Amino acid sequence: MDTWVNWRKSTYSGGSGGQCAEIGQRPDGSAVAIRDTKTPDQEHLPFSRSEWNAMLGAVKGH
Repeated sequence: MDTWVNWRKSTYSGGSGGQCAEIGQRPDGSAVAIRDTKTPDQEHLPFSRSEWNAMLGAVKGH
């Protein structure tokens, strides 16, 4: 089973059910994933912890 925990969305997301994404992590913290809040049971986009940190660094740098 593909286990992810602590799914959460940005505090900037509204409560109207719009276009929101959530992030979750593996129980051991080794990986992070992004999923669509409208379809939480569907596929998600996983990242290793190092890939996630690199992506955040790139986003914060722009």
